[in-house]
Amino acid sequence: MNFSIFNINDILTVTFTLFAVIDIVGSIPLLISLKEKMGGIKAAQATMVCGILMVMFLFFGKNILQILGLDIKSFAVGGSIVIFLLGLEMVLGHEIFKADKDGKSGNVVPIAFPVIAGSGTLTTIMSLKANYDEVIITIGILINLVFIYIGLRSLKVIERVLGQAGLLAVRKFFGVILLAIAVKIFSKNIGVIGH
Repeated sequence: MNFSIFNINDILTVTFTLFAVIDIVGSIPLLISLKEKMGGIKAAQATMVCGILMVMFLFFGKNILQILGLDIKSFAVGGSIVIFLLGLEMVLGHEIFKADKDGKSGNVVPIAFPVIAGSGTLTTIMSLKANYDEVIITIGILINLVFIYIGLRSLKVIERVLGQAGLLAVRKFFGVILLAIAVKIFSKNIGVIGH
C-alpha cells in the first residue's frame, strides 16, 4: 500500500500555507470589531461556510478554470502574485486589498467570505493544487477549520494574551512566510506554462 500520498511534510506545508493566508490571528482585530457590530459571531456556522467554500473551490475550481480557458499552472502563477501581494501587505502594513468591513450581512458575508475564506485563500488552494494532491490539501483545509473555529470562539482571549504588539509581530512573521511561499509557487510553475 502506498502511503506517500499522506506525506507529513507536505501536509504540514499545505496546512501552514493556508494558515498563513487565512491569517485568523491577524484578522482578530477586524473580527472583534465585526463581532461588536453584529452582536456576536456564530463560530460553527461561519466555520462551516468557510469549509464548504474551500472544498468546493478545491474540487470544482479546475472546471471553472477550463470554462475560462485557463490551466492550473497559469492560475498558480497568477495566484502566486496575489499571495505575494498579501504577504507584502502584511509585512509593510499598507492595505492593498480592500476588505468589505460591513458587519450587517451576518456570519456568511463578511465573516466567512471575504475575511476568512477570501479570494486570497481560494487562489492559494488552486495554486497548491498545482503542486500537491487533493487529499493532502483537504487534510490541510480540515486542520485549518479547527483553528478557525477555535479562533472565532476565543477572540477576546487571544487579543488579551497577544496584545497589540503581539498581533502585529505575528502578522509580520506570517507575511514573510507568504512572500517565500509565493516565490516558490511562481518559480515552480512559470517555466511550464504553455508546454
